[in-house]
Amino acid sequence: MITDYIKYVNDEAYVVKRETPIHMFHKKNENTINMELLQSYRDYLGCNHVLRTQTHFLMCEAIAEAEIIEDEN
Repeated sequence: MITDYIKYVNDEAYVVKRETPIHMFHKKNENTINMELLQSYRDYLGCNHVLRTQTHFLMCEAIAEAEIIEDEN
């Protein structure tokens, strides 16, 4: 069972929805990443951000910073 978790990078918080090995997005017979495929997969999962480790792409949802709303009373 996959459980989402929160990851902090440079004081920004992200909900990690899926970890996928980097090699899944390599272009065949090249040493480059198929960015269109990566973006499509991110969008398919309903995520809005991708983080990268040495071995995986992390499909994430950025957590918006909370806004303080002043009470007018």
